[in-house]
Amino acid sequence: MLDIIWGNTVPRKICVVTGTRAEYGLLRPLLTILKNDADLELQLVVTGSHLSAQHGMTVDEIKADGFMPSALLPIDLTDDSKLGVVHVMASTTTQVAQTLSKLSPDVVVLLGDRYEILAAAQSALILGIPIAHIHGGEVTTGAFDDSIRHAITKMASLHFVAAQEYARRVVQLGEHPSSVFNVGSLGVEVALNTKFLTRAELCKFLDVKLGSPVLLVTYHPTTRAANSPTTEIDELLSALDNFSYCTIVFTGVNADPGNSEISSQIKKFVDRDPKSRSLHSSLGQLKYLSLLNLCDVVIGNSSSGIIEAPAFGKPTVNIGSRQTGRLRADSIIDVDVVKHQIQTAIETALSSTWQERCRKTVNSYGSQNTAQLIADTLKTADLSLQKTFFDL
Repeated sequence: MLDIIWGNTVPRKICVVTGTRAEYGLLRPLLTILKNDADLELQLVVTGSHLSAQHGMTVDEIKADGFMPSALLPIDLTDDSKLGVVHVMASTTTQVAQTLSKLSPDVVVLLGDRYEILAAAQSALILGIPIAHIHGGEVTTGAFDDSIRHAITKMASLHFVAAQEYARRVVQLGEHPSSVFNVGSLGVEVALNTKFLTRAELCKFLDVKLGSPVLLVTYHPTTRAANSPTTEIDELLSALDNFSYCTIVFTGVNADPGNSEISSQIKKFVDRDPKSRSLHSSLGQLKYLSLLNLCDVVIGNSSSGIIEAPAFGKPTVNIGSRQTGRLRADSIIDVDVVKHQIQTAIETALSSTWQERCRKTVNSYGSQNTAQLIADTLKTADLSLQKTFFDL
């Protein structure tokens, strides 16, 4: 939308905040549309693990994709304790608030439920800048992200959800139905429209043979778990020790409390057999999706195993409570963080019977030209409306 100011047309300023590689991968098609629309001005604020060498310095990928950040907001991620995360939130809130005050966007776009995104939401709310939130209404009881997600919903004016059940839940939280848009999943849209790398190309990039079968593993801290991160990752790695005939590719651990313990144990596990095991702090979207396309089983507790993997017809061994509450396809095997359960589930997922089942699975998350629908709404929505609580 072109806003009229004293007879002149001014592009609507859309500020997108990104803090992790995973969320940026989902946002990328939307960013491309916003960047190429002459009626809009894209402002991109980059923070969080994007600016951390430990987590792959993924800001370089953003720049390589042709996006020039409007602001780079580095935060200190060296202390991964819970108190350390609170300090990071405080620092991020201050930096984002100062940045938004300078950029003066018409709307701030936030995806997901991470603590740095909560910091951005708080800043926008107090500064009186409308918030558009993507992926609200979902439930993940094993992580404090669950509460963060619902908190951002209550701060946002526009809601872009991935399924009708999530739309219903956002309305249940008191948001007006006219502000809630069921647009499907950005992740599924990206997955279905990616030209994947070949096995040979991936082998070259990853410096690993990728002999079959391939296990793709992503494991993050379960921030509401009773067990320590070390106990949990030890159970997983002990189970994986029984699959020496497989190629095992680990993706990097996110910046939640306890991530250093998990990363350290994975590195030791990989170092014991570097010919068939590898660890990558950040694969980047193309390499990750290409691996997802050719792997035999997805293992861990990432949302990707719940949302994207079924779109590829791949089985998922989902471990622990981190994703409890999300809609599920019948290709997913849920297990506790217990060695023998994980091992049995992987064996089941590798079986020809389960592989065939997964090829026929129906994904719970559709794709409905998601990025374009979000962009169109951001462009035309009335941002002057006052939020009120919608009673059922």
